[in-house]
Amino acid sequence: MAERPQEPGLVCSEGFKKDVTGRDLFGYVGIEAVLDQMRRKAMKTGFEFNIMVVGESGLGKSTLVNTLFKSKVSRKSCTPNYVERIPRTVELQAISHVIEEKGVKMNLTVIDTPGFGDQINNENCWEPIVKYINEQYEKYLREEININRKKRIPDTRVHCCVYFVPPTGHWLRPLDIEFMNRLAKIVNIVPVIAKADTLTLDERRDFKQRIRQDLRNYSICVYPQTEFDEDSEDKLLNDIVREKIPFAVVGTDQEHQVNGKKILGRKTKWGIIEVENGAHCEFANLRDLLIRSHLQDLKDVTHRIHYEIYRVRRLNESNGIIKGLPKENYVSSKENLENNH
Repeated sequence: MAERPQEPGLVCSEGFKKDVTGRDLFGYVGIEAVLDQMRRKAMKTGFEFNIMVVGESGLGKSTLVNTLFKSKVSRKSCTPNYVERIPRTVELQAISHVIEEKGVKMNLTVIDTPGFGDQINNENCWEPIVKYINEQYEKYLREEININRKKRIPDTRVHCCVYFVPPTGHWLRPLDIEFMNRLAKIVNIVPVIAKADTLTLDERRDFKQRIRQDLRNYSICVYPQTEFDEDSEDKLLNDIVREKIPFAVVGTDQEHQVNGKKILGRKTKWGIIEVENGAHCEFANLRDLLIRSHLQDLKDVTHRIHYEIYRVRRLNESNGIIKGLPKENYVSSKENLENNH
């Protein structure tokens, strides 16, 4: 059989034929240095993370957020002479901070929702929240389509919504189901059982099982959604997270001495509930999900899925092609988006 003619100007040595990585022929190339470049740029510019907390008053939302970031970042902590009051309607309030740790800067925005679930009639109390989330998508879209757009578009989109379920020990309430069913379509929802120390371990286990059953029965897709697992490694990691949801959490900013060590905990007449002790509550699991393992994925899903669905709908409306989104499930939406990129 005749040998395939060699392309003009291309000389293939024996070493190149055996190893196309370049290690044998040329030695170290330095491709891995791009990671250091990315790290230096990220440390220089910082990054945004926007988290929304939703739940009725008295569930410890502010305390938990402060505990998560080990800083006074909640609305209550940042308001001088704060006086607790229950507004007649849901009021959304955003407070931004710059948090720095080991040279890495994070522009953190905490969006609180006072008034949610606190009225006798809570019908449509989720509408101001839906409106706010869509308004942030709209702001980003308008910046994106500008002819002379900014070099770096400010990102105010909500990357994660932590929903606080009251520790009733029974089932999800109609309000919980309706809220998560609607909001899971436009934002990443992470449900938590608030003040989990008010439940015994058996009550906590049974309550978590009932909540998971309700989520399945009502087809509520909380984060991390199974249809967004990109590979087997992602699926393995996310399955571990999904087994823990909803996280049973306890928040506090009080330090106590335990065996000669300072720990965050709540002191009761039975002892100290250690916030970061996995045997006491699942706060550490929530923190790892939101900050240490899935923070970038929360932002990616927000941009590639939730924002993209909004962007396509708005551009189609502007072009007069369709009015409103077709009722597609997330699986088909993801497939369409990936095929277009």
